[in-house]
Amino acid sequence: MVNFELVLNQLKNLMIKINFTALILFFVSTLSAQINSKDSTVQVIGYWDLHEKQTYKISEESYQVLNAKDTVKRELYTYIADIVVTDSTANSYTVEWRAHDYKILKSTNRFMEKLLAISDSTPVIIKTNEMGVFQEVVNWEALRDVIKKGTDMLRKDFKDTIPNFDKLMDQVSGMYTSKEAIQNSCIEEIQQFFTFHGAKYKIGDEISVPVKLPNNYGGEPIDGNLTAWLDEINLDDGNCVLRYTQTADAKQLTDAAYVQLNKMMVTMQLPVMKREDFPVAMNEIRTATRIHGSSGWIIYSIQTKETFANNVMQVKERIIDIQ
Repeated sequence: MVNFELVLNQLKNLMIKINFTALILFFVSTLSAQINSKDSTVQVIGYWDLHEKQTYKISEESYQVLNAKDTVKRELYTYIADIVVTDSTANSYTVEWRAHDYKILKSTNRFMEKLLAISDSTPVIIKTNEMGVFQEVVNWEALRDVIKKGTDMLRKDFKDTIPNFDKLMDQVSGMYTSKEAIQNSCIEEIQQFFTFHGAKYKIGDEISVPVKLPNNYGGEPIDGNLTAWLDEINLDDGNCVLRYTQTADAKQLTDAAYVQLNKMMVTMQLPVMKREDFPVAMNEIRTATRIHGSSGWIIYSIQTKETFANNVMQVKERIIDIQ
């Protein structure tokens, strides 16, 4: 599924949220079993068979909290994802993420249904290594074309209401023309799904590492920090719970948003903001995932993203639940 939320937020709020890809820089060793009760460690590896399929329900909810009390602009939709292993070699898996049965449960955005319908027909084909670590989107050009269809639709609907809207759409769609941009910004739920694969974790060992987060506006990556830990081992059911938090450098995040916003303001012939008047942006991502020990399939995962600026907190929560 292609995530159009960035495009819509640019038009609705004239602010862009950076969607961050989880980066885990841990040393990986080979173990014959993924859960080791003797030393309280877990190795997350995908042991998947060719043509194996798992089905998940994805729920995505977003809203704004004003002045820490008023909740507005609530959006909620669900869909079903069939995850199918279409190829398996000694050192890689090819997996298709097939989204269908979208249901919009609450929305203030009249374009959401149209945009979801566009992305419904295009599976996302990804490749992982032999342990299930995300490597690349194979059909990224197809996803780029889906985004172009979405921006072309918005051109038609807004062409007479916003000055220089065609130029603005050129600017927005131009941000999603590369493979890197597609992988960093448009497959958030897939990145969430594969967050913990390939690494070894031990209960009681909290690992905190500096990371370079992709700057979706172009330019240098943004500094951040990632902390991950093994929270629970459930031997009776053969699964474990892993968690991580990720934060971005507030100044670098704000600078990147400020530059991009002013480019859009110039395009729409609106006054440019002064840097000192631009609100400081804070960003935090929290993820908790329960994983089946012997297969590496996700059982349940919840991710919460909070972006705060100018007494407004934007919250986005995604739940991945096996069916």
